[in-house]
Amino acid sequence: MDEKFEMSGLMLWPTTRCVLNAFSRRSKNKRDCENPQRLASETCFSEKEVKILHKLFKKLSCSIFKDGFIHKEEFQLALFRNSKMKNFFADRVFDLFDVKRNGVIGFGEFVRSLSIFHPDADTNDKVEFLFRLYDLRNRGYIGRQELKEMVVALLDESYLCLSDDYVEAIVDTTFQKVDIKGDGRIDPEEWKLFVAANPAVIRNMNLPYLKDLTPCAFPNFGLMSDEDDDSEIYGDINN
Repeated sequence: MDEKFEMSGLMLWPTTRCVLNAFSRRSKNKRDCENPQRLASETCFSEKEVKILHKLFKKLSCSIFKDGFIHKEEFQLALFRNSKMKNFFADRVFDLFDVKRNGVIGFGEFVRSLSIFHPDADTNDKVEFLFRLYDLRNRGYIGRQELKEMVVALLDESYLCLSDDYVEAIVDTTFQKVDIKGDGRIDPEEWKLFVAANPAVIRNMNLPYLKDLTPCAFPNFGLMSDEDDDSEIYGDINN
């Protein structure tokens, strides 16, 4: 079987990368703004970059509901120019950014999640995030059916029509490579070993333009010009 298809079940799909690209190229109110110094200390971003990200965040969180949180409809609107557009991988990324699992993304969640895709982020964090992306049922392991669902979603997105037998072959081949214990599931330990042997799996977990983030990276929004007043963005939380 073609190596491309053998490994396809465990790659970060193009749409997932597109989702994150859009987040980093675009972007709640004060009550949800965490202290920028603290966010900078906990992520790969500088304090100034956190403030730039806040401007991006405001663009997203005010597009429909204007309540200072990114709702799934706003997420979809930013990605597809259509708030009703459904996409399997976009939904998965939204769910993982929604760390509190309350149906919305707060600013702290936004910054911390994006930080995982920073080129300087810890590789273990990238490996863990990607594992959770595939752990569709949040059971702590990737099951055979979950992998199959991911493969089918990729094929649908790529407008590829493969027989069910071929899809099953992809899943079988992948499990033979990764499921070292032979128990029909991929656990975090097996996943880490697989990624260590196949680093290309997390290649798309790096977004180069998150490094040395500047307002010039977002000309369409005129973000964070020299005239921007940080106090307008953060109010008293800088004190």
